[in-house]
Amino acid sequence: MPNGKPAGVRCVQLGDDNRCMIFGRPDRPAFCAGLQPSAEMCGETREQAMHWLTTLELATAP
Repeated sequence: MPNGKPAGVRCVQLGDDNRCMIFGRPDRPAFCAGLQPSAEMCGETREQAMHWLTTLELATAP
């Protein structure tokens, strides 16, 4: 996504299994490479993780 990814929009690099398709590649955005998952971020469910990520996206939006 050349101009970044808006909050709430699914990343085009996520596969059907929700895994990053460019993980470990040099063209992976620096933000993604620096994002370190934690128990707080992941929560107990996918919904909890998505809520955390949405909150992060909105808090860091330009």
